[in-house]
Parts: sequence; structure tokens; C-alpha cells
Amino acid sequence: MTAPAVGAAEQTIRLAVVVSHPIQYFCPQYSSWARLKAVGVRVFFASKQGLERYHDAGFDASFRWHGLALDFPHEFLAGADKRPVTARIDAPALEDRLADFGPHCVVIYGYGQPLQRRAARWVRREGVPLLMMTDSELRSKRSWPKRAVKALVLPALLRGVDRFLTIGDANEEYLRRYGVAEERFVRCPYPIDAASLDETLKTRGQAREAVRRQHGIPDGHLVVLMVGKLVAHKRQRDLIDFSNHLHGSRKDVTVVLAGSGEDEPQLRGMARTLGPGGVVFAGFLQPRDLARYLCTADVYAHCSEVEPYGVAVSEAVYAGLPVVLSHRCGCHGPTADVRPGLNGSVYHCGEVRALTSALTRILDSRERREAMALASRRIGRANQRLAHGEGLLQAFDSLGLAAGGQPARGLAAG
Repeated sequence: MTAPAVGAAEQTIRLAVVVSHPIQYFCPQYSSWARLKAVGVRVFFASKQGLERYHDAGFDASFRWHGLALDFPHEFLAGADKRPVTARIDAPALEDRLADFGPHCVVIYGYGQPLQRRAARWVRREGVPLLMMTDSELRSKRSWPKRAVKALVLPALLRGVDRFLTIGDANEEYLRRYGVAEERFVRCPYPIDAASLDETLKTRGQAREAVRRQHGIPDGHLVVLMVGKLVAHKRQRDLIDFSNHLHGSRKDVTVVLAGSGEDEPQLRGMARTLGPGGVVFAGFLQPRDLARYLCTADVYAHCSEVEPYGVAVSEAVYAGLPVVLSHRCGCHGPTADVRPGLNGSVYHCGEVRALTSALTRILDSRERREAMALASRRIGRANQRLAHGEGLLQAFDSLGLAAGGQPARGLAAG
């Protein structure tokens, strides 16, 4: 069987997306893709995990994502009700369902899961163009045996991908390392629920006031926010050290840590001051609540030593915040979400003195904060337009698949 052609009589490109389960920041992207003119999307889920309450070991909590809308064509593959999401997830029914749909193009996520490798085998057999999105990068530490295995295996595996929907500079650097040529890159950053965030940003002042009142943070305080599971590799302890360092000299900076996890008791014990002027533990936040905290912050910080990208950083940039990042994070670079010197700063992971210097340089200059905030808003909106439709259409165009397009809803230029 050869790939189905898109002829004059059929103006719709059928796009199949193969993914493990409904993920709260990817579903809005599928909604945007489904609204594109002349694109017919169907998302194939291998599991229903995420729709119902479940336990997340990293967050050390049981929860259900609020506002997870499946308002796009989709189906759950046979066995999805009882299939857990693990690195070994697979769905034998996928190939028959893809054959019934007859896609002109297929999107997969990396090569680690048997589910994604099954989709890639079907694509190769049927001659259908394959798009891949992955968050792999070279900034995280890896053992030499792992690097050696990748060097042997990955080039051949990646040759079967027609276009890579790259999420940033670090991701493209990784792909180049394993032999992928530039002409196979199409920038398509990780998506966020931009439309929902926009709704909260319309009432930014009210949200800021409400969150500060909830935690007793005075109006004149500067707030540094970090979002993430409270686990060792996220290194929230570095922000606590930053707060402790300021303890004797100034009381007008409050660090807010949003998230839960196994390290919370230890982190609480490290903080000299709990509350305003010190460290506030906000707990696990649903997306709409997180948007309110983004409105509250003056600077966003991310200290992680393992962070292939960081969706929370994309949300902070879209919300118009200056960002200070560990160099290990995959979301900084000349064309990434965080562009050093323009809308943020990058420091060497674990060096609290460098983190303190980067934060205070931004906190001490209102002019610098406002300039970086303006740059973040511009960068965030441009990147989310790519994520919510423009990048996909560019990939179709580069493959010779014709499709009409339209701007993603709620993502106006500016």
C-alpha cells in the first residue's frame, strides 16, 4: 500500500496523532489543529489515564486534571480503560485503526515507547510521511555507555522520520548530533493552554491582588515563582538558599514554590522564614490556579538540573515574566522561549551565588523587568502561534501536502 494522495477532489489532509494518554497541555494543541482549515485530525490515545483521579508519585498526590477538554476528533484504543501509562505502553489495535483512518501524515512522540515504535513501523510499511516531536537534548548529564548506545542506534532510527517538529534550540542541537539535517526541522514549540491563560491575564490585577491577599504578601513585595514537583532534581533548595541569603539584608522579596512532592518537609525545614519575606509553599495547583500565580509573580525562576524543556517556563514567558534559568534547562537559546539578555538570564546549575546575582539584577531594576516582560510576551505569543497551527502547516508545506490555514484562536500578534 502507498501513502494516500491529497488530490484536487479531496482538500482535507487527514492527520493521525498517536499519543499515550490525554495530556493537559497537549490537548489544547489538538483542538487548535482540528480548527485549521483543510486539516482533519484524529488523535489515538492508548490509555485513559488522566481523565480520572490517579496517583502521581512525583507530586506525591492523587488528583484529576481540571478543564481537560477532548474537544477534537479522537478515539481510545482497545484496552485503554485498564492500560497504565509507563515507558512500556503499547496498543496492538493501533495499526488496524490507522489503516481504517487512512492518514496522509502521522505525528508521534519520540521513540522510547513501544506504542510510538509501532506507529513508526506502520508508517514505513504504508509509505505515509512521519512527523516526530521529542524533547531530547544534550544538556542533561548522561553516562558514557548510554551516549555510546545512542550514537550507534539513533542515526538509523531517526532516518525514518520525514520532519521533526522541534521544540527549541537545544532539541535541534540534539538532533544534529545524531545526523539529522536542518531541512528536516520545522519549529513547533511545546504547546500551552494559551486561550485559558489569556482569560486569566485579562484580570491580571485582580488575580495578583487575590493571591497576595491569600498568602499575606504585601503589595510592595517582589515575588519570585517556581513551579514543579518538590523533588531533588528540581533543586528548589537553591531558591530557598537565595531567600535565606537575603534574610539579613532585605525583607521585600518572597519566593513562592508551587507544587508538591516528597521533598516538601525537608525544604520547609531549610527555610529561615516561612511566609511573606521568605518562602511560601503554595502546594499543587490546577492549571487555572497556576495562571493566577503567574499573574502574581514579578520573576519566574527554574533551578532544575534535569529539565528537557519545561512547560511551566513556556507559561511564564507567555504570561510576560522575566525568567532566570539553570543552564541545564532545554528551553533557553537564541530562538527558544528564554533568550539570555533579552527576556531572561541563565546561570550555572547549582551555583546559588550566580542564581542570586541573576535574580537581584532583575529584581533591583524595574526598567529591566518591564523590558524583559515585554520581550517575553512577544516571544511567547510567536512561539504559541507556531505550536497551535503555524508549525504544522509549515511541515505540511515542506512535505508537499497542500492545506489552507488560519491563525490559532486567541493567539493574536503582539
